[in-house]
Amino acid sequence: MSKLIGVIGSGDPSDREDIVARNIGSLIAAKGAVLVCGGLSGIMESASRGAFEAGGLTLGILPGEDRSQANPYIQIVIPSGMGVGRNVLVVRSSDALIAMKGGTGTLSEIALALNTGKPVVDMGSWNLEGMLPAASPEEAVRIAFSLLGER
Repeated sequence: MSKLIGVIGSGDPSDREDIVARNIGSLIAAKGAVLVCGGLSGIMESASRGAFEAGGLTLGILPGEDRSQANPYIQIVIPSGMGVGRNVLVVRSSDALIAMKGGTGTLSEIALALNTGKPVVDMGSWNLEGMLPAASPEEAVRIAFSLLGER
């Protein structure tokens, strides 16, 4: 069964963060995992694009009910109608998460993950106790998979 790796972060990334997120998405796809995200723009779109372009499968859990709001790289769209409550679904659906820089929405996802025992790899986000720091996309994906018992 495929692993599901969540990627969370800012809706308004810098150019560098966009590239990092695309690389993370590509590496997740190369490992045969499904990329899970909130399905909208920013880090979510960048990571989805990387996974999609690498031939991977992408799943986006939208806050609203309109499937057309998903970014163009989401293949499986789940319109939750839950607003920010969809963050719970993103976290609970993921086997591990990679957190990039973001705001309070990202912070809520990190807190939910840590509170439920989901591993969270830190790629320059909130750097909270319990998160595992990574210095590169390659290291972030390697750590996420190693926490799930894979190489």
